[in-house]
Amino acid sequence: MKKALILEIKGNSLDDGPGIRSVVFFKGCPLSCEWCHNPESKRPQVEIAFDQNECVGCDTCLGICPEGALDRGNPFFIQRERCTLCFKCVEVCPSGALSRVGNPMEVEAIVKRVIKDKPFFDTSGGGVTLSGGEPVMAMDFCAELLSAFKAAGVQTLLETCGLFDFRAFETKLYPLLDLIYFDLKLMDPALHARHCGTANAVILENFRKLSACQSPGNTKILARTPLIPDITDTENNLRALAVFLKECRASKAQLLPYHPLWQEKNRKIGRHDPLGDSGPMKTFLDPGRMARCKAILQEEGITVV
Repeated sequence: MKKALILEIKGNSLDDGPGIRSVVFFKGCPLSCEWCHNPESKRPQVEIAFDQNECVGCDTCLGICPEGALDRGNPFFIQRERCTLCFKCVEVCPSGALSRVGNPMEVEAIVKRVIKDKPFFDTSGGGVTLSGGEPVMAMDFCAELLSAFKAAGVQTLLETCGLFDFRAFETKLYPLLDLIYFDLKLMDPALHARHCGTANAVILENFRKLSACQSPGNTKILARTPLIPDITDTENNLRALAVFLKECRASKAQLLPYHPLWQEKNRKIGRHDPLGDSGPMKTFLDPGRMARCKAILQEEGITVV
């Protein structure tokens, strides 16, 4: 694979692993989680976004679109069924309100962007994180990319939804990874299928197998659960998660607090919010709710990091 579709490369991150990190966000994911905090990363194709807060109302784009796909009367501004993604409107937009979402990049270009931050990695214990979307959808590309980073002495971390072919992952990626952040969202198969678009049997089995791969004293896989109000943060789900982790001899987990910023991202790419924007979906996670979720796991013998 010569190129992969990259959403963004973000430097100076403190939230995607230990130390100071650069995060490479891949575009495309095999899941379709209703609450996805990076909804622009779901589709494995280039898209166009419109940020109404950045628009200055100059209407330069209206006259340049050959398909007449831009319409002030459209709540999302872009009639996506007419848009051919020529990006002529993006090229003339003076404020950046219209933007391209996703760019094909080669390994060398990504490494060049990231490697300049190596001094910060070395002093802070940081490195590079592959995130998304789901990086493993581009497994061969990731293997080449991770090999380049390992050759340069950069610590590597993968954030994954866990839906992949285990045999290929074990051979191509596992030896090149220092850390793996593995999302476990919903334990009930029917609820996982309902809210994430597919059942979770393969995901759970992959976590079991990865846990078994670890050598004593060299734990490099960490389970993470996003706390989505009344969906993943329920007592039933968290207690089932704890039981599963103990079966896998995993003693630690991370809980990710919910935030509502994904709803505005959805609107930028022309999508309605599947969960709505009322009640707890409109606000950041209440600290008391986070404390309750931590307590449930701790009662079950799981350390929350």
